[in-house]
Amino acid sequence: MTSQETREETPREPEPPRRTVAVLVTPSIADAAPPGVDAGEFLRAAAEDTYELAAALDFVSPVLITSVPGMEEIVWPGTPVVEIPDLSGPALVRAAFEALSSVSETPPSASAASPRGERAPSPAPGAPPYGERALPYGEQAVLLSGDAPDLPGLLVGKLFRRLGRARIAVCPAVGGGAVAIAAHLPYPAWAGVGFDDPDPVRALRASAPGPRTVATGPGWHRLRTPGDVARLDPGLEGWDNTRALLSA
Repeated sequence: MTSQETREETPREPEPPRRTVAVLVTPSIADAAPPGVDAGEFLRAAAEDTYELAAALDFVSPVLITSVPGMEEIVWPGTPVVEIPDLSGPALVRAAFEALSSVSETPPSASAASPRGERAPSPAPGAPPYGERALPYGEQAVLLSGDAPDLPGLLVGKLFRRLGRARIAVCPAVGGGAVAIAAHLPYPAWAGVGFDDPDPVRALRASAPGPRTVATGPGWHRLRTPGDVARLDPGLEGWDNTRALLSA
């Protein structure tokens, strides 16, 4: 047997799943602005910080899904920005996941930089080049609420790991609801849950076809009311825009 034949018979390594983190920006983020802080500026700061943590993750492609106009200004060049209607509850989650199936990325300039001087991220290993990518069935995606500016990126990674054995994984929110919902695409028809449902994990498990279909990861907090700002951890890196706005 020749060395060429040996190479031809060597099985190929399976490609890793293509992973996307989509930050969801809705008008309700402004409701958490403390007294004396402009609601629009607060929304923008929290959304930008949440996007920045997603864009800084390794081996994922960031996407911004928004029902707030003008959010393309907060993302790095080349990041897809998808506008959806102003919805709520399960309809919002489903619309966001379905929007991911139509995302088509455009190539960032080789010299393009973010407002902070950081180079725009490259596609994840194994992913098609920018401009040829629409998220097909079989992808993994995390839908991240845009009001979690100090979320540790490690928790997003844990959700992707949960998808190794589950169809959907949830990062629960302090006080009820979800910080993030991860799923294999296409988003399953039986999954009818919203970010502010009291117990999304329980609701999903009640409708899931099997007991191990829904997994949960460590929880975190969101900024849904002015009082939630006290939950921000000054010792954590990141959330620079929100930090600067609140300390002004």
